[in-house]
Amino acid sequence: MNKAILATAGLWLALALAAPAGAEPATLWRGGPIITMAGDVPQTVEAVVARDGKILFAGDLAAARKAAGAGVVEHDLAGKTLLPAFVDAHSHFASAVQEAGRLNLAGPEAGPITDNASLIAAVRRFAANIPKGQWVVATRYDQEALAEKRYITRAELDAALPDHKVALLHVSGHGMVVNSRALAAAGLVDGQPAPEGGVVTADAQGRLTGGLFETAMGPVNAVLPQKTAADKLAALDDAQDLYLREGFTFAQDAATQPADLAFLTSEAARGKLKLDLAVLPLSLAGLDDLYANPALRPHVWLGRVKLQGVKFILDGSPQARTAFFTRDYARGSPDGSHPWRGRPLAGDAQVQAMMKEAHARGWQIFVHANGDAAIDMAIHAFDALGIKAADDRRPIVIHSQFVRPDQLKDYARIGVGPALFSNHTFYWADVHRSNFGPEVTDFISPFAAARAAGLTPSNHSDYPVTSLDTRFQLWTAMARTSRTGVVSGPGQRESAYRALQALTTGPAWQTFEETRRGRIAPGLLADFVILDADPLTTPVGSIRAITVTETIKEGQTVWRRAK
Repeated sequence: MNKAILATAGLWLALALAAPAGAEPATLWRGGPIITMAGDVPQTVEAVVARDGKILFAGDLAAARKAAGAGVVEHDLAGKTLLPAFVDAHSHFASAVQEAGRLNLAGPEAGPITDNASLIAAVRRFAANIPKGQWVVATRYDQEALAEKRYITRAELDAALPDHKVALLHVSGHGMVVNSRALAAAGLVDGQPAPEGGVVTADAQGRLTGGLFETAMGPVNAVLPQKTAADKLAALDDAQDLYLREGFTFAQDAATQPADLAFLTSEAARGKLKLDLAVLPLSLAGLDDLYANPALRPHVWLGRVKLQGVKFILDGSPQARTAFFTRDYARGSPDGSHPWRGRPLAGDAQVQAMMKEAHARGWQIFVHANGDAAIDMAIHAFDALGIKAADDRRPIVIHSQFVRPDQLKDYARIGVGPALFSNHTFYWADVHRSNFGPEVTDFISPFAAARAAGLTPSNHSDYPVTSLDTRFQLWTAMARTSRTGVVSGPGQRESAYRALQALTTGPAWQTFEETRRGRIAPGLLADFVILDADPLTTPVGSIRAITVTETIKEGQTVWRRAK
């Protein structure tokens, strides 16, 4: 332990001993590995003490008991491992609220889905309890996981469900397939061109075949049934438990629509939140109301809700083949047209003008960019704003899936935080290999290269694009193995400790929270996760089998696994 750490420990020990009479009793954890996540190499302590929601002391057991004082409540870890609670780098919390009542095509309730026939059968079973003429909405549709590896068509949905409006929402969140009734409800007609930044699928005669991507989804999204505030409030506990059971105490809603911003910052919702939540209002939804509201300011906390930054979407999804690249997709566009590199959702001038206003108002900028051409757009926009690493504005490029080595140098110059996405190496690396060569696919979410460039990466699930599963995120960062067993870029594999950093200190830094969470150190929030095994000593192949047994928020248990 160095002199600075000893001095800090001594200060907090003195404060502990000077606690006023009648202060809340301290809580102490001991009896298992306690990984502090402080520094670039693993450090452990024997015990950690918390009082009034914050960490009071972390160090050897005897000193911890002295710091805790009389009346301490001790918790024996019984060999389990305690870590700082996980920090969500990028997901869509509002989707956990909104998806209640929809059919999850990747969930057990849908049954085994292996091809279009079994998918249609699952949707028909679900629709049996929905009155004719109403909407049937299914989520997490992934054509690449089915035998045909093609998008289902409007005609197939019409034949199977002629009496309902049907929308299959793509797993990427960047597309959908709908039937004729849904198109009619949205006012979409054959021969209609795609809007700027959008893609529609059509046959040779111009008849829409049901695929709507990016901005082309707007008319259907506008008429899909939405939950009321009361419905959302009823679903809020289940939604946050999805995060708490994974060890997260800081979640993110990374594309917050105006209705969701109003709900999440309402007194009713704030009164029910057990975890902290960062919200990112979405630029595509319009920002005038955000800017006009004096209560909504950059990095302001409203209860447990933090106004984190503004979200800009530059391109789409590589697995949906709408991400924007500097090279062609071998398989073409979503309807198979060639040549195809994807396209941006807006032009450089529009993007830069919107970012300029947000930046001038002090908002942190979050940019969705998957393909390297979209990442070029982001870099050009940051340069147009004059952002440099020394400014400490920390713009975040979400996904950065196919960032090039030269772009990592630009990230370092600008001070970008790359929010990487290792789960892609399992779910869709095989798909990406069908479109691009190994020089591209072996550099998916390049953690090692990002660190070598001096960057602070994070790792995310992009829930609901992939499930909330923190141990799976650790494994995909460490193994980088696809569904078929192919390793994408073995040189980009993470060690267990580095993988843990991308779930703790990395996302804490990216959200300007490094002085509040992500480590076990005096003065930080007493937010912890307890695991049944130590990730640092667990073989890579067994990482996924580790379970979360308890999640602690500000010293209080907010979730515990049933025995």
